[in-house]
Amino acid sequence: MNGRTVLERFPAGGPRGSWPAEEFAQARRLEGQMAEVVMDLTSDAFLVVVRDLDLTE
Repeated sequence: MNGRTVLERFPAGGPRGSWPAEEFAQARRLEGQMAEVVMDLTSDAFLVVVRDLDLTE
């Protein structure tokens, strides 16, 4: 997925919307990971992702 690793998926149709994904991402950021939430329109889900490090740069 374009140099990203999916840590967790949350259904977009859940009653709390993106909040569970945002809370999960925040917990990962507190652990030192650069987690972010993106929307996958194809699967109708919020994804918590981290960018893969490119060690060749």
